[in-house]
Amino acid sequence: MPRNSDEVEKAALETIKDHKDGVLQSELWKMMGLDSREGSRLVLRLAKKGLIKREQVIVNGRRTYRLFITEKPIESKLLNISLSSILDIPCTTCPHIDECGLGGYYEPSTCPLMELWLRKEVKLSIIRKKQLMQQAE
Repeated sequence: MPRNSDEVEKAALETIKDHKDGVLQSELWKMMGLDSREGSRLVLRLAKKGLIKREQVIVNGRRTYRLFITEKPIESKLLNISLSSILDIPCTTCPHIDECGLGGYYEPSTCPLMELWLRKEVKLSIIRKKQLMQQAE
């Protein structure tokens, strides 16, 4: 049995995929030769990545999970940062950058150019978030 994390995940996904009605979590562990600790961690990793979904079921009077392949992986929750927004920071072209600082005549917290840029970035962020939510639906 492969012990490389990526190989184990791929093997688990293939096993779950082969069971159209889902597979019980404990059955997956047995089929893959994993102990319950390794199996639990594997399942949680796959669920966190959005590759599988877990459905709680009762089998022989005990709670367990039936595992299914997800139709569409969940988008990463990491922020997508584009270089264009960073390059647009007004400080990069400001003639007063050398004189700018907290408590000085030129200060980021009172800079009108910085305020405009931040407002624009917030609006763009809201738009991107709405687009991601629509794609997830």
